[in-house]
Order: sequence, then C-alpha cells, then structure tokens
Amino acid sequence: MLVLGIDPGTARTGYGLVRLDLDGTLELLECGVLTTASKQPMHSRLLRIYQGLRKLLETYKPDEAAVENLFFQKNVSTAISVGQARGVVLLALAQAGLPVGEYSPQDVKQAVTGYGAADKGQMQRMVQTLLSMDSLPKPDDAADALAVAICHLHSARTLGRLREGA
Repeated sequence: MLVLGIDPGTARTGYGLVRLDLDGTLELLECGVLTTASKQPMHSRLLRIYQGLRKLLETYKPDEAAVENLFFQKNVSTAISVGQARGVVLLALAQAGLPVGEYSPQDVKQAVTGYGAADKGQMQRMVQTLLSMDSLPKPDDAADALAVAICHLHSARTLGRLREGA
C-alpha cells in the first residue's frame, strides 16, 4: 500500500510518500515541501498548494492519504491560514477519490515513537530509522509528513489485524 502523508501549511506544505511492502517493511518513495511566497495573496498560495498536490497525486497514484489535524495555536490568524491550506488538501484528496486518515500530532508521535509528547529530534530519528534513511529527513515539514504516512500505515495494519480476528 502506498500512502501520501501531508503536513499542511500555507508557507510550506510537507508531503511524504511511503509504501508498506508485502514483507512489512516501510519504503520511502519521495518527500519534500510545496512552498508559497508570503508576499502572494492567499488565494494564489492556496492554488499553488492545490496544483502541487494534484501533480503529486497524478504522478504517484497513492492508494490512501493521511493528513495531520490542525491543533490549537495561540495565533488565531496562523490557525486560520493553516486551516485554509488543510481544506485545500482535503479537497484535492477527495477529488482523487482517496480514503483519508486524519491524525492529531499526539497520535502521530505515539505511532512513530511510542511516546505522544516526543520532540522533533526524536521524531526525525525514528522516521530515519523506520525508513532506513542515511540521514535525518529534512526539512521539518517533510519529516512530519513522513511521520503522518507512517502513522497511517501502522493504523491500517492494526485495523486489518482486528478485522482478521473478528
């Protein structure tokens, strides 16, 4: 199964494509960020995110997608703009007909490190280990997106086992 993980944001939307092979190993296909310039009007930034995501979907044709939920932020205007980016991401995924899992930052940390309050460094080291990467995943937004994809794959695997046992 190939999963596209997304860490939404208006300046940088992180993405990561991770495949779960038949033998149970995780394989990194691609990761990076879709960037927008802060000088651009919001509608142009959202269009850039949408177009970049559509291109990724057409190129890689993932089976499922996973998106990090918006967590409460002290800066309301930042929370609103991230929410707008998240909406554009969800729209593109829905148009592609993909099943979408949504996970809180704590759920992602728990799934990847076993500790729901893990810091960025711990997360990056675990993502590096789980994906057999030579170096830490960079930038942070791409690392977070990879972690979201891994969380989804772990959750899907667990749900599959539960269904088999039922």
